[in-house]
Amino acid sequence: MPTPAPEHLSGIIASLYRSESGRVLATLVRLLGDLDLAEEAMHEAFAAALESWPRTGIPDRPRPWLISTARFKAIDGMRRRSRVDGPQRDFALDAEARLNDASVDDDEIADDRLRLIFTCCHPALPPEGQVALTLREICGLTTEEIARAFLVTPATLAQRIVRAKAVIRAKGIPCEVPGAHDLSARLAPVLHVVYLIFNEGYTAELTGAEISHEAIRLGRLLLELLQEPEVMGLLGLMLLQESRRAARASPNGDSILLDEQDRSLWNRDQIAEGISLTESALRSRHFGAYTLQAAIAAVHAESPAAASTDWRQITLLYDRLLRLQPSPVVELNRAVAIAMCEGPEQGLFLIDDLLAREHLSHYGLAHSARAGLYRRLGRISEARASYERALALARHASERRFLARQLEELKQE
Repeated sequence: MPTPAPEHLSGIIASLYRSESGRVLATLVRLLGDLDLAEEAMHEAFAAALESWPRTGIPDRPRPWLISTARFKAIDGMRRRSRVDGPQRDFALDAEARLNDASVDDDEIADDRLRLIFTCCHPALPPEGQVALTLREICGLTTEEIARAFLVTPATLAQRIVRAKAVIRAKGIPCEVPGAHDLSARLAPVLHVVYLIFNEGYTAELTGAEISHEAIRLGRLLLELLQEPEVMGLLGLMLLQESRRAARASPNGDSILLDEQDRSLWNRDQIAEGISLTESALRSRHFGAYTLQAAIAAVHAESPAAASTDWRQITLLYDRLLRLQPSPVVELNRAVAIAMCEGPEQGLFLIDDLLAREHLSHYGLAHSARAGLYRRLGRISEARASYERALALARHASERRFLARQLEELKQE
């Protein structure tokens, strides 16, 4: 491959880091058996690329070059440490033998990535550690990028990663794919982490799109490695939700409700792919909650206008989802769907029951939904009280602006 101009080389290597670091790291974790050592060797390999590629040119196959270089860097490092630390000598010799004998073909590298995903999303790790470690080690995002997306300091984010790695070491969590009998149970936490990442990006105002795209990229990777119905369903759900991004907010960042969005702005390619994946998942008898949520999103996506939405079908899907995954939030969404096809009084009855049970008393969207139904019934003072309660509970600035606008509009009614 010809050598690019020096000013472009660092950009090419940065792009390679984003696309290849997860693969390189995953293989090194298998070879070295230690996440920290693997990460150190990987960074040394990319540093070596910055030093040597301006002279030699970019290899035709950069990934094997990076893995091979990291392998030698790791061997050199272990030899140096074993000379200083006698007890490390046996470990170094054993690790060097593994490094020299191990396979690094393309099929093995694909398996390595899957092993590392299951390690980063191991249920023994705290949830915030699972998310941070996945974005750092699988997606290749920097600590600063992840911290900015989650509105925490880089130091806080770095501590989450350090603690997660400490749990992996302390508990001896192996870097492996669960056996067939454990795969279903262990897949659920992995999908949960991916969806947590997507939701964080979906609600964030500044860096949200990038984080959502990383979650979708993770979903594609999982589907490439595991042809499971719920993987299809989750990827379909994320694509269908992401398809509405351009229509979800006004130019000044105010939220726009689904029934008020300009549907011409919805991404039709993402909708088509999301629906196709959802239909494939539904054809299996082993689909779950993500697939049902994707099916609900697909009903909205297929409707040319809000007024033609098939709310009865959505209600039936929520009925199935509630049987499969009972939760107050699912009950709330079902109540809204019932209000749309049976009238706001019935929806209010169900939401009031939820709030009376205090399941959702601190959930702002429940009070916002209740306010909307009061408003449809012309019960303005009750609508105002519910909007004010929702405003007090709102987490994001865009939500607060939306609710403040609703309160302002009530003054004209």
